[in-house]
Amino acid sequence: MNQKDKKLAYKIYLYLGAMFITSLVVSNLIFQKFFYWKPFGELEVFGAPLFEVSVGILPYPITFLITDLISEIFGKKKANQIVTAGIFASFFSMGIVFLADFVPAIENSPVDNQVFSKVFALSPVAVLASMLAYLFAQYVDIAIYHFWKRLTKGRHLWLRNNFSTFLSQFIDTFTVVSLLCLFKVLPWSMFYGLVISGFLFKVMIAFLDTPFLYFFVYLIRKRFGLKTGEEINLEA
Repeated sequence: MNQKDKKLAYKIYLYLGAMFITSLVVSNLIFQKFFYWKPFGELEVFGAPLFEVSVGILPYPITFLITDLISEIFGKKKANQIVTAGIFASFFSMGIVFLADFVPAIENSPVDNQVFSKVFALSPVAVLASMLAYLFAQYVDIAIYHFWKRLTKGRHLWLRNNFSTFLSQFIDTFTVVSLLCLFKVLPWSMFYGLVISGFLFKVMIAFLDTPFLYFFVYLIRKRFGLKTGEEINLEA
């Protein structure tokens, strides 16, 4: 690979990383708002409305699409580096939010202390639960993705994309809801409903993002002349 192509490849990796970190940070900032999605009418699971989920779930599946794309094109090491950077960015952004909440608002401030705290003052337990679940799920996703990539010798992109995402999304949903219930942020009565609703919603999004993964992998492989299963080594 010539120097010009290597610079372009690094730029693609950089922008994918920026999209990943943005999606992750935003999902933690907006998660306190919930909505009820009713594609199949008003269904219930364990007494809770099906697909009653946080808006924070909307950008979250994008992070798994991006890590799968980075894994496919740039390899396991680069995907893990983005995940680690995302964890740092999330905790750093939460620290800024906590500091902003601590600083008292002036009398004429358009947003007073009470409104700011209600919207942005996130529960430390909720943030910690989300980050632990995310960290575990993303590393599992990357590991399973490369397991299937080796097993299929770089073929069947749909299989490793969906199999890795399904399991990692279940781990993420189960872990974060369990921790939130364990630390009494949420009641245990909501446990099964939130786990099932969250997991099914993420599975549906994972199905929808598969064509996008194929499309972007095709474009990048064509641009850099990559063979099936071949990766770009940015460190060479």
